[in-house]
Amino acid sequence: MLDKLKREWFGNVKGDILSGIVVALALIPEAIAFSIIAGVDPMVGLYASFCIAVVMAFVGGRPAMISAATGAMALLMVTLVKDHGIQYLFATTILTGIIQLIFGIFKIARFMKFIPRSVMVGFVNALAILIFMAQVPHFVGISMITYVFVALTLVIIYGLPRITKAVPSALVAIIVMTIAAIVGGFNLRTVGDLGEITRALPMFSIPNIPLNMETFSIIFPTALGLSIVGLTESLLTASIVDDMTDTPSNKNKESRGQGIANIVVGFFGGMAGCAMIGQTVINVKSGGRGRLSTFVAGVFLMFLILVLGNWVVKIPMAALAGVMIMVSIGTFDWSSLRTLTKVPLTDTVVMLVTVITVVATHDLSKGVIAGVILSAIFFAAKISKLEVSSKESEHRTVYNVKGQLFFASVQDFVNSFAFKGKQDLILIDFSEAHIWDDSAVAAIDKVVLKLKEQTSADVKLTGLNDVSDELVQKLATYNKPNAKPSNH
Repeated sequence: MLDKLKREWFGNVKGDILSGIVVALALIPEAIAFSIIAGVDPMVGLYASFCIAVVMAFVGGRPAMISAATGAMALLMVTLVKDHGIQYLFATTILTGIIQLIFGIFKIARFMKFIPRSVMVGFVNALAILIFMAQVPHFVGISMITYVFVALTLVIIYGLPRITKAVPSALVAIIVMTIAAIVGGFNLRTVGDLGEITRALPMFSIPNIPLNMETFSIIFPTALGLSIVGLTESLLTASIVDDMTDTPSNKNKESRGQGIANIVVGFFGGMAGCAMIGQTVINVKSGGRGRLSTFVAGVFLMFLILVLGNWVVKIPMAALAGVMIMVSIGTFDWSSLRTLTKVPLTDTVVMLVTVITVVATHDLSKGVIAGVILSAIFFAAKISKLEVSSKESEHRTVYNVKGQLFFASVQDFVNSFAFKGKQDLILIDFSEAHIWDDSAVAAIDKVVLKLKEQTSADVKLTGLNDVSDELVQKLATYNKPNAKPSNH
């Protein structure tokens, strides 16, 4: 236990501190922008990013992952803030944390295994596109010098590692371009243009709202939506970091951690947040591997606001846009384009639908839900292929059933039998089949009773495995007195 703590906190001190500083710089414009989306003061997003990052460093389940205020969460807050005000948002944030904590306790993360790889790839690619699209307003159509600054930022980011990897190239790029902007006196948009930064620490306060059922009915729908979106984004990001770093994470601990962080945030004047894949990629690519990187990101964010606030507002947006473009390029799964023609067509369709849904709605959860549902439909269609072959002798017919018998395959099963002619004995052999549900048993009832009625034969089921036999014994009616064929 002690070794694990030492490894997670002090196993990569230099890399974690430097990467945490880069992330803190990248968090500022994002937090302010997401606050504007939600319709709240920029400090609400900045306080949220500070609190969540620091709390998650201690209670999160995935070291090196960055959690803060996010765009996906901010979009869900707009109506609530507009209709009811900021105090209701703080209460909603606390309730969001409670719901996520409950999800974590009940180990909701185990359902992650039902998200196929094609959905994960679609999620990552859509996020990369959204990250890039979010930077476009910061440099397109503004001025030629803005384009120059973005280009020079990218040159430093990709060029410096060829000379030295001692410091993160993104950090050097931000510092160099900020100095160049100040010394050159160029007319560039800066962080300060996004919103006013108040140099003050967050203070503990209880949301000033009436505690009654009416309040609960107002905040619960938004809190539930935030909980689901937050955990979906966080758990998918954790899986991506697992792959990037080739290390495991505790998804249920991550769920509980997100809940605890959001409860804390609600009491310190912040908005609900979750994992940020963009900043997480920056952290990992800058050398961050442990909890210290997340902690430094949160603490240095407040240091920037409180101590270096006058300098932070002078950071050119073009430099930060360049860093985020690097993130979008690094986030996109380019191998998925090379394998488009090699993977099954259904996987390609699921990936593209996930990407299109996310980009069109700017809602990651909708894309994931669409992808999972489509995958389930394709899977059901694939395994619903059922084969029924028959072998006839003079007074006996044997039907061999091969495949999975469930709600999607029952119609094919029923249509495979000949309900005419006279037979003494009909055997239905399920040796190569499995019976899954009530629909399957109802179909067996229908076939057996109809065969008895139309052919006057003695109909028997053979080859049922233990699970299938137990289900048939429990639900079947064909062997009951006065049984009649059902219509379903």
